[in-house]
Amino acid sequence: MAPDRSEPLFLKLRRPNIRFLFLAIIIGGLAGYGAVLFKLILKYMQWVFYRNTGDWLTFAATVPLWMKIAMPVAGGLVVGLVVSFFASEAKGHGVPEVMQAIALRGGRIRKRVAAAKIFASAVTIGSGGSVGREGPMVQIGASIGSSVGQIFKIPRVHMKTMVGCGAAAGIAATFNAPIAGVLFALEIIIGDFGVMQFSPVVLSSVMATAISRYYFGDFPHFNIPAYSIVSLWEYLFYPVLGVITGLVALSFTNTLYWLEDRFDALPVPDWSKPALGGVVLGGIFAVWPQVFGVGYGAMNAALIDQTPFQLMFVLIFVKIAASSVTLGSGGSGGIFAPSLFMGCMTGGAFGHVVHWLLPAYTATPGAYALVAMGGLVAGTTYAPITAILIIFEMTSDYSIILPLMLTCITATVMNSTIQRASIYTTKLLRRGIDIEAGRERHLLSHMLVKEVMVRDFVTIPRTMTLTSIIWTFKTQNAPYLHVVDEEDRLTGIISFRDLRAVLNEEGLGDLLIAEDLATKNPVTVTTDDTLQDALDRITDRGVSQLPVLSTGREPRLVGTLTELAIDAAYNSATVKAEIAEDEERMAS
Repeated sequence: MAPDRSEPLFLKLRRPNIRFLFLAIIIGGLAGYGAVLFKLILKYMQWVFYRNTGDWLTFAATVPLWMKIAMPVAGGLVVGLVVSFFASEAKGHGVPEVMQAIALRGGRIRKRVAAAKIFASAVTIGSGGSVGREGPMVQIGASIGSSVGQIFKIPRVHMKTMVGCGAAAGIAATFNAPIAGVLFALEIIIGDFGVMQFSPVVLSSVMATAISRYYFGDFPHFNIPAYSIVSLWEYLFYPVLGVITGLVALSFTNTLYWLEDRFDALPVPDWSKPALGGVVLGGIFAVWPQVFGVGYGAMNAALIDQTPFQLMFVLIFVKIAASSVTLGSGGSGGIFAPSLFMGCMTGGAFGHVVHWLLPAYTATPGAYALVAMGGLVAGTTYAPITAILIIFEMTSDYSIILPLMLTCITATVMNSTIQRASIYTTKLLRRGIDIEAGRERHLLSHMLVKEVMVRDFVTIPRTMTLTSIIWTFKTQNAPYLHVVDEEDRLTGIISFRDLRAVLNEEGLGDLLIAEDLATKNPVTVTTDDTLQDALDRITDRGVSQLPVLSTGREPRLVGTLTELAIDAAYNSATVKAEIAEDEERMAS
């Protein structure tokens, strides 16, 4: 009998690919149970605040006015204290924090973030905050993935896959949508569809979905109207719907960050700001109970055509205000569900109009509401594939795919043309983090001009004659001459190209001086500017080098920076980064 040459299981698990798949299953399981725990805590928090765990619309009329205002204030106060004194990452909608952790910290997220996010988001939503639960679950899942990666000492280069596994599991478990969870993680969080990322993310998403379905069942999220294309003419309306949902999405993004700036500027302690937002929310709930919390009850009513046109139109703007106040003041929650809500009301109102105008050629308003939900998600996140698949999985209706594709792609293309950053990356840009610009910009933004500038440069007085300038070019072999005044301050710059027009003119050798020939007020950089700033100026002005000035009240010429020096610095940084990644791969 031949000896058993099969490799022991513990040795197979040491292979990187097998180990990542094994860890993906662990992350999916933990994130799945995290989603179950989050939903239970959310229900409990709503019971704590209102002594009722049902949909808000079923009991809102029985809640006294003072409670509608006092409970969001109390919830905001609790969240403000948690965010200010325990984990600042729990503030806001969560996804930008995950993207920032991948871009700047190698996917490392503090272990306390998951617990803080579960509690803060449950309190926010349970007390009435007009936000969703998917953003928190993305951050909770990502935190779990990061913690597992840190415990098992996963190399930095692979940590983003572990974080992506957690994010995918969070979306999948929250929406009962495993495919959308995978695409969300790959399209938004990781930004890579490679096999090494795809396989672990799929396993994690499937594991989390299986756990969620075990506890909550396998059923669509919404009451879906009977959907069908009534006429081919309808396909002309869906790109129009894409434009409208795109405009609403832009309004939501800009309103959110405008209000965030207003709350940030308030001269009160940060921990008290969510409570101030709660005062505004209470007033909104008293008039429009439909925007309380996640708002699935109001969406279901709109989808089955039980909401009048006027109310749906008004609720678009009310939801923008309520969600922006919740998040802008410092509350914790996601933007996915608010986007779905706004899309539902936008599409429903649009459907009422086109069905009233052309009843024989259009479907019912509920069909347009369903499609617009995806359009608005795509218009805010700039992730059309995720938007299409999440609506498809949440509805289990394949006939909706073509209208969804038209609407989502139109909204994404239009919005990304008008405003480069999505609702997620806008928050990072406001912090000075541009993750969409690529590796080159990231590297150059972390190097300063003074690190690579050339300190050996040629200066001439502004009174030097043309003859002396030509002689200086011949003897110094300098591409540029820096013109300075009596106090050595830069007044201009001369290139040999500036002399061509006067070289053949006789009698000008002693008449023209440097001040006559120099380019006045040349574009400059300072020693503390980044190489990316310098490269942007070189590109904009079409020059090959820039004078470098010192910082301070009286800037002096201290060097020159060439495009070749920037290229050399970038190449050197790239090689160092690749060597570090190779060493981490070898260590793994």
